Amino acid sequence: MVNRLPSPETAADSDPQSILTSKGVAALLGISISTAQLWMENGNLPSWKTPGGHRRVHLLSVQRLQQRLAHDAGLADVAPMSGDVLSPAEVQRLAAVERSGLRERETGRIFDPLTWLAGTVTTAPIALLTLLTQSQQLFLSRQGVTMKDTPRDWAFCNYTIAQDDIFFVTDTLDDARFRDNPLVTGAPHIRFYAGVPLIDADGFKLGSLCVIDTEPRRLTGQQARALRELGDIARRELGVRQQR
Repeated sequence: MVNRLPSPETAADSDPQSILTSKGVAALLGISISTAQLWMENGNLPSWKTPGGHRRVHLLSVQRLQQRLAHDAGLADVAPMSGDVLSPAEVQRLAAVERSGLRERETGRIFDPLTWLAGTVTTAPIALLTLLTQSQQLFLSRQGVTMKDTPRDWAFCNYTIAQDDIFFVTDTLDDARFRDNPLVTGAPHIRFYAGVPLIDADGFKLGSLCVIDTEPRRLTGQQARALRELGDIARRELGVRQQR
């Protein structure tokens, strides 16, 4: 009888050194521990629970994810909503959101002048600078609304981060993607949207700078250019802060 050597995967799975905690996953992938825990819980990293209720993952699974991220770097998909399995591109984008630290910072002082200018030059009553996490749309700066966040799957900005230029919706009631959105059927009753992506120094789209109106409309050529320019200013400001 021939004794077969275990396959690399079987050997790795049986090696205690190949079993990682969320802290080990975070260190290996360069993400926060909370993000590592989230990926382990939602199935992006296959994991299991110990008798004590702690999640563990095999090193081989993390290495496979690294390979997928490297292969798919630069892809720009419309992100799945929370609860769905994430694309490798969205996993990478969420890691960039975590690295930015924007969720933990007080950013109003930095970005309020940009949202004020965006609303002023486009004569829009609402202007926002948003950050898209896996489950939320956070308003880092806001003009014309009091809410600080919405669920991610309400965000028009999901479509903005899927492209490089301005994303327009001239009349939400004529667009099947948005007519039943809670932000359309309820406050602030969005009828018009225009946004440009907020891009970090590594090219990841973290959110958007957008303007909103309660009436259907279009931007003039000069207004569209102004929104693009303000988006570039936000990008440069973000890049400066990432280098500090």
